[in-house]
Amino acid sequence: MVLLREGICPGATAQLIQALRDQNVVTVVQLASADIEDLAQKCSVSYKTLVAVRRVLLAQYSPFPSNGADLYEELLASTAILSTGNRSLDAFLDSGLYTGEVTEFVGAPGSGKTQVCLSLAVNIVCELKQRVLYIDSTGGLSASRLLHLIQEQVNNLEGQSEALQRIEVVRVFEVYRLLDVLQDFRTGFTHQVTGARCSVKAVVIDSVSALLSSILGGHQLEGMSLMMQLARELKTIARELNVAVIVTNSVVQDSGGGGGGGVKPALGRSWSYVPNVRVLLQRGTEGAAVQPMKRTATILKSSRQPTRISTEFDITSCGTLTTQTASSQHSTGDLDNAD
Repeated sequence: MVLLREGICPGATAQLIQALRDQNVVTVVQLASADIEDLAQKCSVSYKTLVAVRRVLLAQYSPFPSNGADLYEELLASTAILSTGNRSLDAFLDSGLYTGEVTEFVGAPGSGKTQVCLSLAVNIVCELKQRVLYIDSTGGLSASRLLHLIQEQVNNLEGQSEALQRIEVVRVFEVYRLLDVLQDFRTGFTHQVTGARCSVKAVVIDSVSALLSSILGGHQLEGMSLMMQLARELKTIARELNVAVIVTNSVVQDSGGGGGGGVKPALGRSWSYVPNVRVLLQRGTEGAAVQPMKRTATILKSSRQPTRISTEFDITSCGTLTTQTASSQHSTGDLDNAD
């Protein structure tokens, strides 16, 4: 609410402002919505002067109108799309991971969650030359494993060293520590106009379920409160700092699926509203000797892609992701009640 005052614009003299106040017109909104001809007569001021003052105030304080197309173009201009390092997964995710969003990979142990996180982190630091904050809560990240993946993309030692320096690794083993790390990151990002933190384009947390599962369930209201606090923090970081937030989550048996053997993402329905994109990773059929490391990715939630579409990719013996066939649209039996 903008109050009318002397000098707020040319022509806004003390006498005019006082005359308007005598008629209970004290804000720009009230002046803009008033009948100018009637107000000029009641205030005993020039109609032309009042019209001119209102025109200037409207130009100064009225928002410019915009339509949906303009807002969409503005969103596209401020959004970066980060490649996962795998062409099949990129196409599957509508070109890759979007900044401003929370993307969640869910799956059982051995489904490839950590490897996907490592692959996309390495691709961001090697190919895109951007920085990544990698938060490890499972002990799944080792320096040798990370270096090996970088060596697959960068040949010279100097380039490998630079890529390693672009990944900031933090190990956390409790949710309180995770919240501290995220809040420190957001504060540091906001206060530094330039610097290392400001070039961070992705925040990876592997895994959130490892930190939250032990404090949820039963009557542990504090656990639910902490989970919602973490959810707000992740959403805020993604939206306000324009970074891609990637988290991993485990799966639990879905007793209500009807089939008896289905799975669904852990952490419950409340957490299901947190990720903008949710992808289920599954290991290929056991006993397939020719492709023992084949994985299937299925979209459970997305605003851009239809759900239940799947794609296949390989994790090679050295840990890199390789493309399988193009995306195929089909439904998986154990996803009927994934959320």
